[in-house]
Amino acid sequence: MNGLPARRLLLVHAHPDDESINNGVTMAKYAAEGAHVTLVTCTLGEEGEVIPPGLAHLAADRDDALGPHRVGELAAAMAELGVTDHRFLGGAGRFRDSGMMGAPQNTRPGAFWSADVDEAAGHLVEVIREVRPQVLVTYDPDGGYGHPDHIQAHRVATRAAELAADPGHRPGAGEPHRIAKTYWNRVPLSVAEEGFARLRASGAGPFPGTASPQDVPGVVDDGRITAEIGGEEAHAAAKTAAMRAHATQIAVDGPFFALSNDLGQPLFVREYYELVAGRPGAPAGERERDLFAGVDA
Repeated sequence: MNGLPARRLLLVHAHPDDESINNGVTMAKYAAEGAHVTLVTCTLGEEGEVIPPGLAHLAADRDDALGPHRVGELAAAMAELGVTDHRFLGGAGRFRDSGMMGAPQNTRPGAFWSADVDEAAGHLVEVIREVRPQVLVTYDPDGGYGHPDHIQAHRVATRAAELAADPGHRPGAGEPHRIAKTYWNRVPLSVAEEGFARLRASGAGPFPGTASPQDVPGVVDDGRITAEIGGEEAHAAAKTAAMRAHATQIAVDGPFFALSNDLGQPLFVREYYELVAGRPGAPAGERERDLFAGVDA
């Protein structure tokens, strides 16, 4: 085990900033509790739009220097969350941001969307067999909202979990390891609706427009939620600070934020999950309050 802590959590995300928006509270909680938290980011987010006018030159259609800049933003966000084990899939720059679905960037050389799933998963297998996480967090098959890199991250994470457990797969590349529980990122519809009601009541803050619950990745009926993490003020503050660190992509204003579309949305300080593989750690009909519930160390 190389001296790793008893509890080990692996999160797989498509771009820098996805982890802070979706899982900032969760990552801060488990890092503070002494669990080993590993984040694998699949691209540098080179195709993202840039919010601050003074950094507009970083964009892909100008200096094409956004990726390296976002590496720094991600490092700052991880410092806020207390996470020390962060890796890029296959190494920084191995796979490039594919842009939105249908964009020409989807098929450019090196685009993550065009990568062979088994090849990309092989890089993640190495991480899984090294860190040996009991819990995996990633996206649903639609990637939460249909972005090609999010969909591909789901495919790669799912395939890597299968291959890492297979003794016949690359037997010289570490001992096989089976992940005990896999979760998808979710937001209950009722929570999204309540958050947007608060935003509308506040006058949308400094943002010129307001998004809607349908714009939030992973929104599902409340009954599909199996786990809920949050409640500690320090973890919520760490998430907010981590999101602020991604300054090219996120504008934070109090309990709300906006992406490059300048549409306000609520910043959720509780995070929700759907268990899709493994044994539930709570009685039927109740939500887990610990992703490791029911897992033997």
